[in-house]
Amino acid sequence: MLALDIGVFHKKAHAISVKEALSWSAFWIALSGLFAVGIYFLRSTVQATEFVTAYLIEKSLSVDNLFIFLTIFSYFKVPDKYQHKVLFWGVLGALVMRALFIIVGVAILAKFSFIIYILGAFLVFTGFKLFFAKDDIEFKPESSWTLKLVRRFFGVSKNYHGDKFFVRKMGYVFATPLFLVLALVETTDLVFALDSIPAVLAVSPDPFIVYTSNIFAILGLRSLYFALAGVVGLFHYLNYGLAIILSFIGVKMMISGFYHVPIHFALLFVLFILSASVILSLVFPKKESSIELS
Repeated sequence: MLALDIGVFHKKAHAISVKEALSWSAFWIALSGLFAVGIYFLRSTVQATEFVTAYLIEKSLSVDNLFIFLTIFSYFKVPDKYQHKVLFWGVLGALVMRALFIIVGVAILAKFSFIIYILGAFLVFTGFKLFFAKDDIEFKPESSWTLKLVRRFFGVSKNYHGDKFFVRKMGYVFATPLFLVLALVETTDLVFALDSIPAVLAVSPDPFIVYTSNIFAILGLRSLYFALAGVVGLFHYLNYGLAIILSFIGVKMMISGFYHVPIHFALLFVLFILSASVILSLVFPKKESSIELS
């Protein structure tokens, strides 16, 4: 699907319209639903429910990435027609990194079962931190250690050179600003994976469920970005919802030794919190910020 996406459907760089992004978002969500149906018939109802729950958690947590992507693209003034390529390679890198995270995570949990309590406590802590985080904290790309590391090994050209990540000048290889953007996108996903992977491992210990739910959530992330980039600020209560979900999953992990929370209850809880946070955001809009639709 990735090969078709970049090699056929988006072979020519162009600005993604909201209509095109919504169509692709609907396609990726439908494909994920089809996959869940396949798990239901070929495996079991429980695993299908685990997949849907893990997918919803990953998808909702990935919305936080959109805020950061928006900041990065705006800061570097990335032309609209090149943003899709950056996100494509960002997704490809994310799939590889998350595969390594999941393999290591499953292996550690299998060998040291007590780690699940530490991960649970970490998620509860992350949930509380997210819930009480200040709204005025901004992500500043220029102060990122990622940029300092790239500039240590490469010279960086001042201007964009089409959709190229590297250019050769006077016998030397220079990174373009587009590569800096890609490096920041990859780093952002790595940081977010530290929260999302333990959360999904709490839903299911099956590497197949954990990885496929990650794949489907990430595959639709690019389309989601172009569909919601202009209105993502409207969902100002979503962070509180995500904080509650992370804390719930953390508690679920911490009590797993003496009580198993039914996966159907976990799915309903996640659905309820996500729906409530979105509805509250729309019913009680944030007054102090003006949001322009693009």
